[in-house]
Amino acid sequence: MGLFDRFRRAGRPGVTRGSTSHDTSHLEAWAASHRGVEAFVEPRTTVTETTVVLVAHDGEWTRRRIDGEQGAFRLGRKLGIPVYEVSKVGYPKRMREYTARQRAQSRRQSTD
Repeated sequence: MGLFDRFRRAGRPGVTRGSTSHDTSHLEAWAASHRGVEAFVEPRTTVTETTVVLVAHDGEWTRRRIDGEQGAFRLGRKLGIPVYEVSKVGYPKRMREYTARQRAQSRRQSTD
């Protein structure tokens, strides 16, 4: 083991983590348990790998890493759901409204 090898290990802060089978399994299970699901691909950044956000009919959503943009489109085909690029279409209004409702509910609960 070289002097700097311990700093190159994945899992430490500042090192991006790629998609795993757990990420894909979560997305598949989540899509199966919700209706009206659409996928929104978020591009890779210097901080995170490519991610996909699944949004249900009511705005509930989940986000996980995915194996690149093509991986998101493959997942969409496999699940039979539409896939959109966030950079082109933005996030759906129902997702923003769901998040706002969740925040308001959380604030109400913390003041009770």
